[in-house]
Amino acid sequence: MPFSAPAERNGAPILAVLRSLLPANARVLEIASGTGQHAQRFAAACPAWDWQPSDFNPKALASVDARCAGLANVRSCLVLDVLAPRWPVAEPVHDAVCCANMLHISPWATCAGLMQGARRCLKPGGLLLVYGPFHVDGEPLAPGNVAFDADLRQRDSAWGLRRLAEVDAQASQAGLGLLRRFDMPANNLLLAWQRPA
Repeated sequence: MPFSAPAERNGAPILAVLRSLLPANARVLEIASGTGQHAQRFAAACPAWDWQPSDFNPKALASVDARCAGLANVRSCLVLDVLAPRWPVAEPVHDAVCCANMLHISPWATCAGLMQGARRCLKPGGLLLVYGPFHVDGEPLAPGNVAFDADLRQRDSAWGLRRLAEVDAQASQAGLGLLRRFDMPANNLLLAWQRPA
């Protein structure tokens, strides 16, 4: 079964933030579920959460479903392209849309797609939670993130760390307001945008 060491390391700190922000019975849509490690960890820790994993890559579905087998609060993983004009989920019923480590390994257009799709899917007052490394204007980029950004851009010219100001501008255009920034381990951020109540 595919395994991500970063997902294993960052799961606990992300879960702590999610628990502080979400209701006990939250309905959550996860974008870019990857190996399914976050879905498994978060749903197991919070059994009243209703967790919907998804991924752009159809090959990821079997891995996510296998990893989450036995967790009654995890739905079958869906194929979901954030650039699609409509996502294959109910609207607007989710307390949260969660996305970890996607924006820097996908084309820039996926940022607007994520923001617009989350706005459609979230309940009034619902949260879009995005985790990963970012360029923040006025703050020095950690050496590890400088090297990571260079490596990403060498692998694919459409990839790379995004400027937080530009990401926030896309969120604003979609009608989402930045609620809070959480500084996370390993020079990552967890950002919470909110759909107006």
